[in-house]
Amino acid sequence: MLLVVNAGSSSLKLAVFDRELRQLAQARAEQIGAAGGAADHLAALRAGLKEMGITTAGLRAAAHRVVHGGAALTTACRITPSVQAEIESCAALAPLHNPANLTGIRALAALAPDLAQYASFDTAFHASNPEIATTYALPLAARESGLRRYGFHGLSYAAILRKLRQETGTLPARLLVFHLGNGASACAILDGRSVATTMGYSPLDGLTMGTRPGSLDPAVVMELCRRHGIDGAGQILNRESGLLGLGGASDLRALYAANTDAARFALDHFAYWARRHAGSLMAAMGGVDGVVFTGGIGENDAAMRAAILTGLAWAGVAFDEAANLRHDLCLHKSGSPVGIWRVSADEERQIAIEAMQIIASEGP
Repeated sequence: MLLVVNAGSSSLKLAVFDRELRQLAQARAEQIGAAGGAADHLAALRAGLKEMGITTAGLRAAAHRVVHGGAALTTACRITPSVQAEIESCAALAPLHNPANLTGIRALAALAPDLAQYASFDTAFHASNPEIATTYALPLAARESGLRRYGFHGLSYAAILRKLRQETGTLPARLLVFHLGNGASACAILDGRSVATTMGYSPLDGLTMGTRPGSLDPAVVMELCRRHGIDGAGQILNRESGLLGLGGASDLRALYAANTDAARFALDHFAYWARRHAGSLMAAMGGVDGVVFTGGIGENDAAMRAAILTGLAWAGVAFDEAANLRHDLCLHKSGSPVGIWRVSADEERQIAIEAMQIIASEGP
């Protein structure tokens, strides 16, 4: 059996798969370290394994989601001390994610020191982006120090390609995918390969998000640093901006319920910037043949999907309103030149697939 671990700063998601990639069990812990939650990730891990009826002795290996792999970690790999050090070196680039990912790795190592552990990286899928798409127009010394675009949500995008092929038997040549959740991004996928994406050096860039602002003039960041210091600016940009900063809540359901001017503006802002970035991604592909929605918002919010799709009619995108309200797999109108699909996220299975491939290559 293979254990898949997705650790957040105060959460832990676990899933167990067999050799045939059938999910056997899952568990989730929230509010780790807070009143009512597990004391730490190690305690949450123990509780999750007990809940699933799994012992570490019964595991062949474990695989982890790691958000930022930097320039060096561009494929899934076995976790070694040097890999851990590389993940840690990227922590400042993904402060909401990499430290938590490392916590999950270390918690499991403390519980089962001899268990082989593997990592899959959200940045890896975008390693196929051309250099012109990843390079910032900065002096050479800055570029050589690692300042470049990386892109994120890669495990979600890789899973989308797999599931779209399975569920529809097709993969459009020019595919625009929206991963919409508390963290949100979009990706241009040309002939099955990422060629452009909205997130950049860190997961702060691109679309409006739950607590992150998306694209900003760098002068705004410098001004925030001048006013609040680097740590204070980081707190504002990572945890106090986005939908929360605009409308008073990071969750779209809360914004709909509030129905204030600020809440409605926040919702409009989210849709507007999704549409605006979509135009840029279409330009990178030379058009669009298919659109996919995934993630908590992308899968479950028909109103937000409609707001985004309506604004893409100029590109030949035509959606079926009834199918959208039913949350169907296929959302496009019959005869539409652009396919539209709603595909559920499947990151844990994607991580399992990548780990299994490495294990198979290692032999008995």
